[in-house]
Amino acid sequence: MPKPKGAVTIIIERCKGCGFCVEFCPTKVLELSNAFNSKGYHPPHVVAPEKCSGCDLCGMVCPDFAIFGYKLPATAAPSSELRPEEATVPAAQGGNS
Repeated sequence: MPKPKGAVTIIIERCKGCGFCVEFCPTKVLELSNAFNSKGYHPPHVVAPEKCSGCDLCGMVCPDFAIFGYKLPATAAPSSELRPEEATVPAAQGGNS
């Protein structure tokens, strides 16, 4: 199995199920889930994590800021879908501030 170059984080409770992220994902990493969030929408879920490039096109097209993609360091494992209270933005790589 190829090693993923990126990962996707989904904040399920923010999603309204518009499907933009699924439609615009260039590597077809996402599908809309059959499950519902608490608002009654079908959020996306990751179906092919090994294909993710970390381009963040999903995050750029999301009108609700419910999803974002990011590049992985060479040795990191991809994150999974998170509940909203667990979601955090990864710290920036690089030098001291």
